[in-house]
Amino acid sequence: MPATTLAAILGFTGVALGAFGAHGLKDVLAANGTAAVWQTAVLYQLVHAVASLWAAEHRPVVARLWAAGIVVFSGSLYALALTNIRWLGAITPVGGVLFLIGWALLIKSAK
Repeated sequence: MPATTLAAILGFTGVALGAFGAHGLKDVLAANGTAAVWQTAVLYQLVHAVASLWAAEHRPVVARLWAAGIVVFSGSLYALALTNIRWLGAITPVGGVLFLIGWALLIKSAK
């Protein structure tokens, strides 16, 4: 799949998950006390999806690292928010490291 298509899908799903969390999952997230966790997952997904739109054209490896970071970072937070299984939070930093590697590669390649 082209990196631009992947970035667009991640942006689309980020908006959808943000709305779903605010409306469809409001009671579940409130009961679990995890609305802020869901919001963090959405924020990081959307920020990196938008950045990936640029990176897909200029630094596709970075866009793919960020896509993997979204899956691991935001995905683990979405799962934690829905299930309240706290050990899922231990997976989240792996996604954060993928984000950081992508940003570091972008810094290294800057001219």
